[in-house]
Amino acid sequence: MPLGPAGACLHPDQAENFEDMEKQFAVKAVQHMTTYWAILEKMKGSQLRLTKIDDEILEHFKKDFPEFDPKETINEDTMKSKEGKERWRNFMMAYEKKIDDYNFGTMLRANPKFEYGEKETIFAMRMQFYAIEIARNRQGLNDWVYEQAHSE
Repeated sequence: MPLGPAGACLHPDQAENFEDMEKQFAVKAVQHMTTYWAILEKMKGSQLRLTKIDDEILEHFKKDFPEFDPKETINEDTMKSKEGKERWRNFMMAYEKKIDDYNFGTMLRANPKFEYGEKETIFAMRMQFYAIEIARNRQGLNDWVYEQAHSE
């Protein structure tokens, strides 16, 4: 829903409640995060498919980001730099008509060795999440979550 012409002033009494929108977004992002973690506890990541086109996403990711090492901590500054944003935008646009909510915000662990936490979690787009988590899962880097959940 447009808020008015470009450059127009936004008057609080004419705008929708952005605070409610932010809360709804946060709820959806947290639900995605907790659902994914619950799945990892029930199934080894190496056996998990996140989309119908995981293979395509992984090959494209490897081609566009050959330097990415799924075992390493993501450098958020590099990822969100001007160049990083451009590279990711180009990558993600290939999925505009293939993946629902491809550009929806979600939470991503910066390192596969750690659970979600305040210092271990970064905000990312859904396609960034898919590409990185598919790469991690294929290397078995998330299998520890299942093993830890079933060791008791």
